Amino acid sequence: MKLVFLGLLFLLNIHSVIAQDSQLQTQLKVRQLIEKKAEYHRLTGGEQEGYRIKIHFGVDKDAANSVKNKFSARFSEYNTHEEYQQPNWVILVGDYKTKLEAFQSLKKIQSEFPNAFIVKDKIRPK
Repeated sequence: MKLVFLGLLFLLNIHSVIAQDSQLQTQLKVRQLIEKKAEYHRLTGGEQEGYRIKIHFGVDKDAANSVKNKFSARFSEYNTHEEYQQPNWVILVGDYKTKLEAFQSLKKIQSEFPNAFIVKDKIRPK
């Protein structure tokens, strides 16, 4: 009986050591993933692939600013982005992770800006 008891005690101790080792490995993997994510954000500036809505492009900067101001006055809930893509000034709207999200906003925006369309772009997710 003593021998069976010592055998069970030995098995419980081994199980405990294996469980602790497994927890340490999991913690190490989590730490490595966190470090990889931090490095990725450092390299990409926190940007990722996504979608925006293009509401204007043209060579006239004043026209682009006018469109941007008109849009901001009408749709203040959306972020606007102004870019110079030689030779055009481009006004983009929003930061969408999926095309479906962008499409939902596009339907609202097209009531005032009928030529707006969805483009792939680098975004800063919220």
